[in-house]
Amino acid sequence: MMVKVKNLVKRYKELIALDHFSMEVEEGEILGLLGPNGCGKTTAINCILSLLNFDKGEIEIFESNMTPISYDIKKQIGIVPQEVSVFENLTVEENIDYFCGLYIEDKSTRKKYVKEAIDFVELNDYKKFIPKKLSGGLKRRLNIACGIAHKPRLIFLDEPTVAVDAQSRNFILDGIKRLNQEGSTIIYTTHYLEEAEQLCNRIIIMDRGKNLVSGTNEELKAMITTTEKIVVGFGNSIENIIQKLKSLPHVIDIEKKEEDYVIKFENGLNNLSNLLDFIKENNLTYTKLYSQLPTLNDVFLELTGKELRD
Repeated sequence: MMVKVKNLVKRYKELIALDHFSMEVEEGEILGLLGPNGCGKTTAINCILSLLNFDKGEIEIFESNMTPISYDIKKQIGIVPQEVSVFENLTVEENIDYFCGLYIEDKSTRKKYVKEAIDFVELNDYKKFIPKKLSGGLKRRLNIACGIAHKPRLIFLDEPTVAVDAQSRNFILDGIKRLNQEGSTIIYTTHYLEEAEQLCNRIIIMDRGKNLVSGTNEELKAMITTTEKIVVGFGNSIENIIQKLKSLPHVIDIEKKEEDYVIKFENGLNNLSNLLDFIKENNLTYTKLYSQLPTLNDVFLELTGKELRD
């Protein structure tokens, strides 16, 4: 077990930031830690890393108790914070060398690792640049290189793709996959649901300092009532027959989104066929009609009543 957190409690006076939060991370996983702003993700990470004192609970990393002076553990951990945290007066190469030097004393080894980190994030053409000369996406790459240059076993990535362009985002996601393939275990926080679905072997959803659920994408989606959504753009008004539509087999809710209707079904077969029959029987027309499987946002919305991106 790479990380084991049990019944973690963190209070700020009357505010309970972490309420008996527990989680486990297996070696080789990419674990997604999801939840709305203020749910406790960053607090949990800071407690796990012993950057923040907590009131109650147990934390083990690499099967050893984690404390502020567990330097043998800390040197095997990489941290990529949400905010770009580099020195503005140092070049790309000097920044990576500095952060790598916090963990690697041998100069020849450090030189090799710095070169490999620059290669990994493809910043060779920019290694003599200072950060203010870099684009937002290149700064994110530098931030990642500074966090992983010492080749850590365990990496914490806190929303590393915030405010970057699509090309940079894809580059970063591919890099995270490569880090995992090369042996690093990764704890990944994000508000981009498609990233979590694309990257993570397992996901934990937090809210109000608690671990609500954990599992694979498929396991989480199997926990909720909604098993299918059908989006329909009707060519004529259905307000007078909306109740009749709700009486179709397995319909649990109908939501109007702009000009379309989202019809949610539970555990049903032939939902699309039944809906088409209903449209024909009631002389309706439609401009669009397609089926969707549940998403992680549906999971969170059903569990908490809130959008995951809030």
